[in-house]
Amino acid sequence: MAITKYGSKKVTIDGHTFDSKAEAKYYEQLKWLKQAKQIKDFKLQPRYILQEAFKKNGKHFRKIEYVADFEIHNLDGSIEVIDVKGYETRDFSIKRKLFEKKYEHSLKLITYNKSFGWIELDELKKMKRKAGKPRAKRSNRRRPAGVDEG
Repeated sequence: MAITKYGSKKVTIDGHTFDSKAEAKYYEQLKWLKQAKQIKDFKLQPRYILQEAFKKNGKHFRKIEYVADFEIHNLDGSIEVIDVKGYETRDFSIKRKLFEKKYEHSLKLITYNKSFGWIELDELKKMKRKAGKPRAKRSNRRRPAGVDEG
């Protein structure tokens, strides 16, 4: 079984090779959603040009391209672009900014969590931060009778 540069195992389903078990699992979810008529369609590994190739001072610069994991066509005609990751890479962060400037589609970075199922990574981070915040401690000491708190 092949290993990706991020250490996850590649998985093949229906002749399609995915970079991780999570990505393959999301593919299975999309197949189910399409069969249940919850989405119109989806594409695997759609490509988006973030910057065209160009030439400057005699030097050729290659195009910058972003290859998402999935493109979902919803019943209402909207399109969601999905990347399945366990964490946000630096490359993804930069490409996300370029994508958001150029395209109207919604770009979502999702992950699978045992407690919440499929969830946007930003939302999961917020929930974890909120859950990890220490609460204000209440004093268990009793105040002597007749002493004002104010």
